[in-house]
Amino acid sequence: MEIEEAVLALAALSQSTRLEAFRTLVRHEPDGLAAGELARLLEVPQNTLSAHLSILTRARLVTSERHSRSIVYRANLAEFRDVALFLLRDCCGGRPEVCEPVVDSLQACCAPKRKGRVRA
Repeated sequence: MEIEEAVLALAALSQSTRLEAFRTLVRHEPDGLAAGELARLLEVPQNTLSAHLSILTRARLVTSERHSRSIVYRANLAEFRDVALFLLRDCCGGRPEVCEPVVDSLQACCAPKRKGRVRA
């Protein structure tokens, strides 16, 4: 990832409505949300949300796909991962122990739920 791409993504997330839109889309992965439903959840007028989604799309943090008469938006988790890795690689300065607490906390909050039976 280039610095310009990281700046674009971070700038897109630096506004509260866009940040909440992105976080809401992350919570609704992998299905995404229709634009109208996202506007309703965020309590934002649809035309305002459209402008915010456009900025997030230009930053490649959000993708969209037409489904019949609605547009479904999804968080681009691969791009978000690239931004996060870009920041973490630079913060470590070749010393992984510096970022280890950050990485550990990410693993704890994002660990996949185990499937299967509970043993007694």
